[in-house]
Amino acid sequence: MATRLAPAALVCAMLAPPAVRAQLPDAAEFTRQVNAFVDGWHDDAANTRPAYFDKIAPNGVYIGTDKTEVWTRDQFKAWAKPYFDAKKAWNFTARKRNVYFSSDRRYVWFDEQLDTQMGTCQASGVLRNTGKGFLVEHYQLSLAVPNALMNGFTKAIAEFENKSQGKAD
Repeated sequence: MATRLAPAALVCAMLAPPAVRAQLPDAAEFTRQVNAFVDGWHDDAANTRPAYFDKIAPNGVYIGTDKTEVWTRDQFKAWAKPYFDAKKAWNFTARKRNVYFSSDRRYVWFDEQLDTQMGTCQASGVLRNTGKGFLVEHYQLSLAVPNALMNGFTKAIAEFENKSQGKAD
């Protein structure tokens, strides 16, 4: 998985006093910690462990693939309860992930390409380093639609939305 330190963060890290730099994990180790956390978070969902929701900040936001799916942690937990109760949630495995972070290692942002039951998805997220671990502050999941198929999907979505609006009247 790719590791990139944002250019501004790299400059800040290089200009930080040596004592501050010595206290921070190096970029490779910190990236390893981030990847382990996100992989573990996905594994918690795949195995319907309640710890999945504990890893989302209390005011964290999860955005799903449907335009109506914008939830706070507790709303998302309520939506997902039937899946977790049935011990059958979602299984996301990162195929590729790019990790970026602030020079003080307090904030992490990442994008990832995932193998899922829906096919290939893409996601991006923001983590906050609490000093005792990470919390998901924001996560957005989307389907990865090949450009060659976009016209057909766009048409199907427009037709679906037109039918749905007609039913509401």
